[in-house]
Amino acid sequence: MISRLPLDQQLESLRAVLSRNGMLMEVLARAVTLDLPGWYVTAGCLFQTVWNVVTDSPPTNGIKDYDVFYFDAGDLSWEAEDAVIKAGREIFADLPVEVEIRNEARVHLWYEDKFGVACPPYDCTEAAIDSFAATTCCLGVRVEADGQWRVYAPHGLSDVFNLVVRPNPVLAPRVVYETKAARWREQWPELTVLDWPSTSVTSESSGD
Repeated sequence: MISRLPLDQQLESLRAVLSRNGMLMEVLARAVTLDLPGWYVTAGCLFQTVWNVVTDSPPTNGIKDYDVFYFDAGDLSWEAEDAVIKAGREIFADLPVEVEIRNEARVHLWYEDKFGVACPPYDCTEAAIDSFAATTCCLGVRVEADGQWRVYAPHGLSDVFNLVVRPNPVLAPRVVYETKAARWREQWPELTVLDWPSTSVTSESSGD
């Protein structure tokens, strides 16, 4: 089992699995050219690629978009973020997928209106990834200018490879977790979805 391999071999396996998604590789390669501070490709396009490969499905099966997070606290205006989004739209224009770019330094400005709970300001992109509704979602990958991969996986990779969806009750409300988990299980019935803890403080983000 991949989850029982030494960590360095798990990372090699992750790269090998993700590399089977040609669309993901193209998004990663083009994202480098935006030169965004602290950027990662993250969320569903990563762990769902793994689920597809593990279940012998096409690597892009069920992936609805490709998320690119970055962190720029120097200008929290919508105009600054929108300029980056528009630049990305040009770079990814010919790809037949949606690439969603977001400045995680601005999330606290709109999160409560969307999800009904307050989100403290993040201090880095990694903090935003930490707050996804499921720990399985907490995964980020980027390619450095020298071609080296950087992987952020605060909860490890075992659940991702073992098709386990585990709640992360740090920010997102329970309903966000349960709604996403139900949708995922329709697409990947092999998943094991763990219950939301009965006693926890709900409050953080979501991963696609």
